[in-house]
Amino acid sequence: MTTTTGTSTWLDASVTDLAAAKTFYSGLFGWEFEDLGETFNHYHLIRNDGALVGGLMDVTGMTCPAGDPLVAEWGVYLAVDDVDARAAKVTENGGTVVVPPDAIGDSGRMAIALDATGATIGLWQAGDLEGFEFTGSPGCPVWFELMTHQFDAASAFYTAVFDAHLVAMGEPMEEDSFRYATNGSSDSASWGMCDATGVMPAEATGWRIYFAVEASEPALARVTELGGKILDGPVDSPFGRIATIADPSGSTFQISAMSEAVGEA
Repeated sequence: MTTTTGTSTWLDASVTDLAAAKTFYSGLFGWEFEDLGETFNHYHLIRNDGALVGGLMDVTGMTCPAGDPLVAEWGVYLAVDDVDARAAKVTENGGTVVVPPDAIGDSGRMAIALDATGATIGLWQAGDLEGFEFTGSPGCPVWFELMTHQFDAASAFYTAVFDAHLVAMGEPMEEDSFRYATNGSSDSASWGMCDATGVMPAEATGWRIYFAVEASEPALARVTELGGKILDGPVDSPFGRIATIADPSGSTFQISAMSEAVGEA
C-alpha cells in the first residue's frame, strides 16, 4: 500500500438503470466503461481518457443486509492499511460494519460501514488496484466531502478509525459559526468535513463527490439533455462554480468548473 490511510482512494456509483447511466456519464464526461463480467456481478470500471475514475454497478433487485433495496448513490472509499483491523475500529468507535471485509479478486479487500453519525463510508485495502487516478482534467474526481450535522462525533470517528488529521479552515470564531476542516493541510488534503447544521436537512447529509468540468453552463445544459436533473446551483465559490446533479437513477454528485472560481480560496 502506497496511499496513506484515510486518503480518498476509490468511488463507485450504484444505479438502477445501467444503460441510461452509461449514456448519461459518457455524454457528460466522455467516460468509457469496462464490464468485469459475471464473476464480479458485471461491475464496470470507469475510465476518463484512459485514466481510472471508479466503478459503476447496477443494483436493481439487490438488497442490503437488513433486507431493504439498495438505493442509487455514489459511494466513497478511504484507503486503509488493514481492512480487518480498521473494520474492528469502526465498531469500537460507534460505527456499524454493513458489508464485512472481503477480497475483490486480486484487486484488494473492501468493507462498507456506517460511521458514528450514520453516513456510509467504504474501506479499501489496495491489492493490484491502488485507486482512482487523479488528473484534474474534466471528468476527474477533484474533491470529496462529508456534510454532517454531528461535526464533533464525525471528527472523533474519522480520527480514530482512519487516522484523519483534521485541519480547521479559517480562524475559529463563535461556537456556532461555520466549521470546515480538511484531512491534512490544504496542499495535501484529499477530502473535507463540513458542519452542515442549518445548511441542509439531515437526510441530505453524507459523503459527496465533485467532478471537474471545463465550464458550468455547457455542462448543465448537457445534464438536462441527457436526462439528469440540476438539484442546486450553480453557485460561485473560490473553488469553482459548483452545482449539484442527479443522474437518471437519482445518484447525486457535484460538478465544479474550477476555471470559473471567484474570490480567494
